[in-house]
Amino acid sequence: MAEMNPSDLLQSWLRRQLDAAASSWLDQALACAADERALLKHIGLVSRRLGKSALALDAADLAAAAHARPGWNPQAWSVDQAARVLLLLLASGAEGFNRRLDLLCATADLDELVAFYRGLPLYPDAASHRARAAEGVRSNMRAVFEAVAHANPYASEHLDEGSWNQMVLKALFVGSLLAPIVGLDERANPRLARMLTDYARERWAARRAISPELWRCVGPFASGPMLEDLRRVLREGTAPEREAARAALTRCPDPAAAALLQDA
Repeated sequence: MAEMNPSDLLQSWLRRQLDAAASSWLDQALACAADERALLKHIGLVSRRLGKSALALDAADLAAAAHARPGWNPQAWSVDQAARVLLLLLASGAEGFNRRLDLLCATADLDELVAFYRGLPLYPDAASHRARAAEGVRSNMRAVFEAVAHANPYASEHLDEGSWNQMVLKALFVGSLLAPIVGLDERANPRLARMLTDYARERWAARRAISPELWRCVGPFASGPMLEDLRRVLREGTAPEREAARAALTRCPDPAAAALLQDA
């Protein structure tokens, strides 16, 4: 596939997958996307007109996406999400974009919100959407939270340390995976490590399970009491927990970590 920008790619993928009637409707919607009333109407009709099937992408498509916008991974996108983001991108450029996005989010249903948050890395004036991203990770709707937290480079690139740390901690709290978080290792930090070990101790005190993924962000900063926490995992944890603790210790610069590994 020739080099394209994100809007071009979205159009190409949709036209390849949609039947004639759906493609014709999309053409009509795109033609009047600059009209705000028409935009709101068409975004609301997308699921009915185009369906919600998975966006069919192969390795070449994903490579083109990452080239067009580094870090962009639309592998889990659906047809309706792609179409909604495309309509928003083509509405009328950067001018007035944030106002339109705010208006759409204020009246959006769950599916629409997921689309708008997944589109964050593609929007103009990226820094101006920090508050929108922070609102997404505060959402009580797990699907909305994961639209920002998972397979989305925006959070890693633009959230401040406090918001980032809260996002990682919330992922554990709501039972969401850490592995799909873009930049998880690069943005690990000492404050987050302390927050996570405090959380682990609270879970232990309440006799509740702890995700083995937690230790991934602790290892590079573990020392003193944190190493004792890892020792406890090696001694008392399940097989996946012990494996995660060993992996965390291999990333720990404290010389005491090597001794723990030898004893494990």
